[in-house]
Amino acid sequence: MQSIKNDIRQIRQKLDSVMIADYYRIVRELKNIETHRANDEKSAFRKLGYLKKLADLSTNRYRRRKQNAPSVHFPQNLPIIAKKREIIESIQKHQVTIITGETGSGKTTQIPKMCLAAGLGLRGMIGLTQPRRIAAISMAHRIASELGEECGQSVAYKIRFEEKSSAEPFIKVMTDGILLAETVKDRDLLAYDTLIVDEAHERSLNIDFILGYLRTLLARRKDLKVIITSATIDTEKFSEAFNKAPVIKVSGRMYPVEVRYRPVDPEKEEKGETTYIDEAVACVEQLQRERRYEDILIFMPTEQDIRETCGLLSKKCSGLVLPLYARLSGSQQRLIFAPVEQQKIIVATNIAETSLTIPGIKYVIDSGLARILEYNPRSQTTGLPIKPISASSAEQRKGRCGRVQNGICIRLYSQEEFSQKPLYTPPEIMRSNLAGVILRMLELNLGAVTSFPFIDKPQPKSIRDGIDILRDLGALIKDDSAEETNQYMLTETGRRMAEFPLDPRASRMMIEAQKENCVNEIAVIAAALSIQDPRERPYEKADEASKAHAQFAHPESDFLTYLNIWNRYHGSLENLPTQNKQRKFCRDHFLSYKRMIEWRDIYHQILDILDGKNKAVKNRKHHKIEINQDIADRIHRCILSGYLSNIARKKEKNFYTAAKSREVMIYPGSGLFNRAGQWIVAAEISMTSRVFARHVANIQSDWLEKLGGDNCRYTYAAAHWEKNRGQVVALEKVTLFGLTIVESRPVAYEKINPEEAKAIFIREALVTGEVSRRIPFLEHNLSLYEHVQTMEEKLRRRGIVADEETIANLYEQRLPVLSDIRSLQNLIKEKGSDEFLRFREEDLIVHEPDEEEISQYPDQIKIGDAAFNCLYNFEPGKKDDGVTVKVPLGFLSKAATENIDHHLPSLLKEKAVHLLKTLPKSIRLKLPPPAQVTQLLLEDQSSLNKPLPQALSQLLLDQFKIKVSKDDWATEKLPDYLNIRYSVIDEKGNEIKDGRDINLLQKELADSVSSSAMDKIRGECEKEGITGWDFGELPQQIPLRGAHGLIGYAYPALTVVDGSINLRLFSSEKQSAFHHPRGVAALYDIHFADLLKQLKKNIALNSSMKAIAANIGPPKQLEQSIINRVNKDLFFRPWRRREEFIAHAGYLKSQILPYGQQVLTAIEPVLKAFDDTYNVISKLMTRNRGNNPVLNFLKGIRTELSSLVPIDFPELYTFERMKELPRYCRALALRAERGSLNLASAEKKLQEAASYTSHLMQILNENTSPFPSLDGRGRGRVDNDQSTQVQQCIGFKKINRLQEDVTKDCPEEKKSLIEELFWMIEEYKVSLFAQELKTPYHVSPKKLNQLIEEIEKF
Repeated sequence: MQSIKNDIRQIRQKLDSVMIADYYRIVRELKNIETHRANDEKSAFRKLGYLKKLADLSTNRYRRRKQNAPSVHFPQNLPIIAKKREIIESIQKHQVTIITGETGSGKTTQIPKMCLAAGLGLRGMIGLTQPRRIAAISMAHRIASELGEECGQSVAYKIRFEEKSSAEPFIKVMTDGILLAETVKDRDLLAYDTLIVDEAHERSLNIDFILGYLRTLLARRKDLKVIITSATIDTEKFSEAFNKAPVIKVSGRMYPVEVRYRPVDPEKEEKGETTYIDEAVACVEQLQRERRYEDILIFMPTEQDIRETCGLLSKKCSGLVLPLYARLSGSQQRLIFAPVEQQKIIVATNIAETSLTIPGIKYVIDSGLARILEYNPRSQTTGLPIKPISASSAEQRKGRCGRVQNGICIRLYSQEEFSQKPLYTPPEIMRSNLAGVILRMLELNLGAVTSFPFIDKPQPKSIRDGIDILRDLGALIKDDSAEETNQYMLTETGRRMAEFPLDPRASRMMIEAQKENCVNEIAVIAAALSIQDPRERPYEKADEASKAHAQFAHPESDFLTYLNIWNRYHGSLENLPTQNKQRKFCRDHFLSYKRMIEWRDIYHQILDILDGKNKAVKNRKHHKIEINQDIADRIHRCILSGYLSNIARKKEKNFYTAAKSREVMIYPGSGLFNRAGQWIVAAEISMTSRVFARHVANIQSDWLEKLGGDNCRYTYAAAHWEKNRGQVVALEKVTLFGLTIVESRPVAYEKINPEEAKAIFIREALVTGEVSRRIPFLEHNLSLYEHVQTMEEKLRRRGIVADEETIANLYEQRLPVLSDIRSLQNLIKEKGSDEFLRFREEDLIVHEPDEEEISQYPDQIKIGDAAFNCLYNFEPGKKDDGVTVKVPLGFLSKAATENIDHHLPSLLKEKAVHLLKTLPKSIRLKLPPPAQVTQLLLEDQSSLNKPLPQALSQLLLDQFKIKVSKDDWATEKLPDYLNIRYSVIDEKGNEIKDGRDINLLQKELADSVSSSAMDKIRGECEKEGITGWDFGELPQQIPLRGAHGLIGYAYPALTVVDGSINLRLFSSEKQSAFHHPRGVAALYDIHFADLLKQLKKNIALNSSMKAIAANIGPPKQLEQSIINRVNKDLFFRPWRRREEFIAHAGYLKSQILPYGQQVLTAIEPVLKAFDDTYNVISKLMTRNRGNNPVLNFLKGIRTELSSLVPIDFPELYTFERMKELPRYCRALALRAERGSLNLASAEKKLQEAASYTSHLMQILNENTSPFPSLDGRGRGRVDNDQSTQVQQCIGFKKINRLQEDVTKDCPEEKKSLIEELFWMIEEYKVSLFAQELKTPYHVSPKKLNQLIEEIEKF
């Protein structure tokens, strides 16, 4: 044990002379040995032996470095030398020293040497960081030169793709990015004993991160020396950050600089009369007028400003005008430094402020403006707005002159504006995307971002944005195990991303590329996105450059354009062996050779990292990248994985709505400008004149959901039962960063909300029966529910049947959580039966209705062999409220003749009660309660076949001696549900038309009856051109059947059309009955053609009869009427069998000619009476031709005579009625004679008859309609109504037309009463004007009124 202690003590004595890296390793191991030596002495001895050896080797190395340390010499002409002793002492005494000095003071080259002079650089290297690679290389060469060595010996340098070093360098110059990269493997930076952070005033992201990292490191590395140098710096802030570190200020080597303030006139600028460009040019003109021809440096904010300024200067001023900006080619930049004899006027961006030192500048013109990089964390857009510069930047610009002689700085703003400027430009960390910084911090386990000791803490929203970006990329998750809130840890993806020296988005692309098997392609693109665009666009050759670049452009993707450039360039390298030829290729294609080399180097570095190699493999063989649709899709999916939050959806041409509510426009320089698709992804969204999407590609929206992963937001709407799918679905809306990528996708709702899905399944599928397959228990339940629900519809009362909620609860109690048909069927299968889901009637009835009351509502009405279904509905205000009777079209006419109300007792009862309640109060007061009257009506079965108002009127008259006219019945006030709704259906059961007036329906559908069903049998039933009975027996009716059974009948009949006899099918029995006798008569016409010719000769009128007939009409027409009478009386028969037809023909053979003589004999008295009356009237008209009133009276009588005895009267009147016609004619003659003598008296009597004639006219108009003759025979002259006395113009032809009209639903009894009324009026006229002629029965106004009332009852 004592030996172990001695060994430890010996090793500790050597620690002051070992290398720092070894020091910390040895100390750590010694502590470990001291802690565990009691447990394993043997192992402790073995480890101590190793540590002794390590300490000895390290000590020897330290001694060699001390011996080989370069000698240091300091040039005395540099301002910093005056502070050499102070600086060396401060470095030796303090851990951190801050040195500020003007540019040119020598601090960058001399401080590393002062560190050597202070004894540093022996146990570890002196690290010197530079913000730019070119500066790192040049500083390394400069320091080495001052040490009298070649670069790469004591002084090494390392930049991204280049390193020059020896085995034991003392000073290492590197970019700040290289130092950050070293922290990955050397967390405590043990390779260094001193670190110099140069140009700290630039406050780039890397510099601020290094400074923050060093603040944490200094607590662990007490031996580490840190020197921070800057031209201008907020020394107080930096000193406070590093525990009040000493600040040493070094004055610059400067000549006096005169500052002139020449602000732009704001009023003129507002009016557009001048700009800062005009003012800058005016300043140059002024200097040249003062004969000041030394070099001038002008600061402008943008390239466009520079081009415009150069243009004006070339026109107005002498000298060599040169532009200077970052995108300028190397050859053009070198012109700035080339010596020329004439005055140089350089117009530059702020690149000339600190990055480049331009020799020989005596005059500076400062616009006071610059483009300053800004990042908006809310919209995740990068912008380069033009903003006023800070005071320190203004001083830096001023410092560009006065280095060689006295200078002049002209500021295009006022001194007051200068005094109000902020002292420093906000550091980059305050205006940048922090995703990369946060990723690096998490990789280094530096704790929460909010607690990291940045010099200036980033804003919380910027930190949140950086975290959000990394979370979107899948690089980090919340660390729930951490004590502090808002702590995050890297995912496996995040750790792999941190391996790449790329932007996190590009790193994420590389991870995805390994999955998509397109690593090589994405490495090329990622490398391209990590550098400035290799394409050059010289202003003076813009068109040529555009043409050269167009050959690389890909129409679908700017990223594929990079691959085209890559393929073209590397494909040409085999033919371009020398660097000069390669440079020429780049010039010809307007490519930057320098950036192409950088692109290649980053590409190789990416592949090396993927291969697990520490050093780049040079000269990899190029393989051409073939671009087809498959590889293009894989490439773009990889790009999407990195730039998912930069997707955008087209709004209009070139304008897109980007993720996170950004409105962007495709950059005009993009290959997709004017031809981009519906969805794009952009590698950059930046703000300049507007928000532009740069480096874009068309993408497919189908990729977004999978790549979006947890970033997708899912919302669900319109959850509903999907009958065809057999499950409850909802419409899923998927959004990604505020953009809708899936609008309305049906998804199974059970996975989202199973309980609610079950409720919907029950209510929308089981309760309603909306399923696509047969489910026995459901059919049972629905049938049962429909049965019990009909009770409510019939009784028009709610509350009898359980409501849907109750039924849903029944299912809810019996079912587990499920919401689809398949799961339901599986459950039934498991249970072995569906009995547990079958309802009983008592489950569905809340209040049991009265059975007798229910029986009053039949489900079917039977009329003969037809059955009409009845449907009940209780929905007041709806079209089908009440009872609906389904009437097949073929049964419509039959149903119309039936009083269907009496088949619905309950409806009839309620309807009667309602009608009685609407009677005038004067009538109601004389009646018992309506219910009692209705009961009397229902007991009288004989009245139920009549229309209800008629039946009620008859009942009130018979029972209570109360006369009620038809106008007293307010049928129009009946609610709709009390009038039956008739639904006329076709043979397939489809509704054709509906209405509550069956007569109106019959009229409207007269020509539509069961057309398709009848069409099927027409071919085999109908015939044309029949000349004899050769068609067998004709049935009275032929059943018509449809999909739902019997739908009506077809009624066959013989018809006559244009002289042709046809066998036709009719949908109406009445029409068939009307036409068939006439068709049979036409067949008899053919059968007895010879006899009819003989008949025509036999009934020919003699000369005297022809003379009489001429006053009635054409005599030939009268003769035809006689033949028609024979035809009608003998031939009109309803025969339907040939045997009947032949038998009757045998009987008629001997009857035709005698019957013709009988008709001729019967009309002779009528003709004589007509002739006598006609002559009387004619003589009276001659005698009174100057007396117009009498003459008009006589004309009226003559018209009435013509109506009474028309030319076709032989076929109008029966033989009995014809016997009365002579008396009516003589009565007209007496009326003419007496009226011509006493016109006033005659007209008075005529007025008495006029009211009845008018009433008859009204009745006839209500009950007749034109009905065309189908037999082709004439019916006599049309009545010539010449009289102004309308009452005299009603002839019997109107009555006859009513008798034959089959289109009107007029009862035969009513027709008979109307005919009776006609002849009673004629008899009444006889009684008024010719009492001596007598009447066959007593006629009076009372009897006429009674007859009219009886007719009106119908």
